[in-house]
Amino acid sequence: ARTSMLGPNQTTVSEFILIGFSPFPQLQLLFFVLFLLMYLFTLLGNLLIMLTVWHERNLHKPMYFFLCTLSISEIAYTLAINPRMLADLISTHHTISLWGCANQMFFTFSCGLAHAFLLTIMGYDRYVAICHPLRYGVLMSSQGCAWLVASSWLSGIVMGLVITLPIFSLTFCGPNEIHHFFCQVPPLVKLACGDVSAVALGIGVVYIIVLLVCFLLILLSYIFIVATILKIPSAEGRHKAFSTCASHLIVVVIHYSFASVAHLKAKALEALEGDTLMGISYSVLTPFLSPIIFSLRNKELKDALKKVFLRNLCPSRL
Repeated sequence: ARTSMLGPNQTTVSEFILIGFSPFPQLQLLFFVLFLLMYLFTLLGNLLIMLTVWHERNLHKPMYFFLCTLSISEIAYTLAINPRMLADLISTHHTISLWGCANQMFFTFSCGLAHAFLLTIMGYDRYVAICHPLRYGVLMSSQGCAWLVASSWLSGIVMGLVITLPIFSLTFCGPNEIHHFFCQVPPLVKLACGDVSAVALGIGVVYIIVLLVCFLLILLSYIFIVATILKIPSAEGRHKAFSTCASHLIVVVIHYSFASVAHLKAKALEALEGDTLMGISYSVLTPFLSPIIFSLRNKELKDALKKVFLRNLCPSRL
């Protein structure tokens, strides 16, 4: 890797080598095929959801507007990681420039945290719909929904900068091997010169606090939602009310379960191979599952998807 002189006995790193799946050479082709199929399905699923919501007028509601934005964040997040990962699986050239690494980290955190903020907003949307149905039109107006989405993206971008800038203000003086398949904070911090524990701790605390606040807000929303649903006298009414938020709740559980395991993992998983395999859970598996859950668990969206398929593939059946 190219370096520049830092002092008489040190050089600064200008390129990194992504070790990625190198510890599993015999499985790289299998990983490539599997992850490529999952990535293509993730893109197709999210694009299909967006097109269906766009074309079906009965889906022009705040809940589906947020779902479309969530699909955009999912596509952007996977676009920052997966193409590079797939290329490295079939290539012998695994280097990434310092600038490229910074860009990847920024977009990964920006889109990932925007995704977390959007899940929080969707929880608030379900809270208003179930607990304050008569005020739903006022509280979730078009202007209000646009403001909430814009705030989520702006917050994600700001947090991306807050995390990325301190990392890349550090000096990296070697070695230059990142033991991951994309630029993540823990393996990068290990490559920085000197004592950077304060920077690492600060970034970790900020990141965990943001995710924890989002999770607690979602949890609070569902406490009120469950309390309201239990007051509904008919079993059919309770089931109908819960079905409107079941898909969101499942995605939240999966999202935060994988995030918790990945970022608060036990010492037993702190091997380099463990970091790589855990990275798959939130960079490949979670985005892959999300459109499936929203498509299968939301009856209104599922019916709309069937209608779109029949209209385009079998027009004679309509």
